[in-house]
Amino acid sequence: MTETNTLAKEPFADLAAIEATVAAVTEKRELGKVTFRMLSESAGGLTAKTVTGPLTQAGTADETRRGRFTLHSDEPVSLLGTDTAVSPAEYILKGLAACYIATLASLAAGKNIPLKHVALTLDFDVDLSGFLGIDDSVRKGAQQISVDVQIDSPGTSREDLEDLIVSLEATSPIRDTLANPVPVITRLR
Repeated sequence: MTETNTLAKEPFADLAAIEATVAAVTEKRELGKVTFRMLSESAGGLTAKTVTGPLTQAGTADETRRGRFTLHSDEPVSLLGTDTAVSPAEYILKGLAACYIATLASLAAGKNIPLKHVALTLDFDVDLSGFLGIDDSVRKGAQQISVDVQIDSPGTSREDLEDLIVSLEATSPIRDTLANPVPVITRLR
């Protein structure tokens, strides 16, 4: 990242680094096999303390990431928590937001679209009557997740920005994970 982009806080992705990564994974496909790990434990009430675990790529674990970052979660008081940290639903939105911004920066770099600023408003709509067992016909999870995107890109047409959003929806790994069924395996150890 250039110093100018760091200081201005503009979304930025290094096109040469993207191209080098694509070439490396194309040549050695196992580099594309990545496992993120988080280690979590109860921290009282409805709170959880979660730390990063090793990142495994091509079968090799990067232990330097173990415990490097700590995340805390809780629920709002209205949802029986103590409101001491971000809720699990808000973490999902944060994950999607971060992925969208990274993906937009990467896509824009590849399309030579300048980005001055990206702002997202994300909503996670849930009907608690499903989770609370009041109505079995109501899904327990989100009914809908919506994202409003604002992009400041001087000189870029609305059509090009709309195409960028179409590419974003087709490319974002976190959106793909949320929008399509993925096996979630829970085991007692």
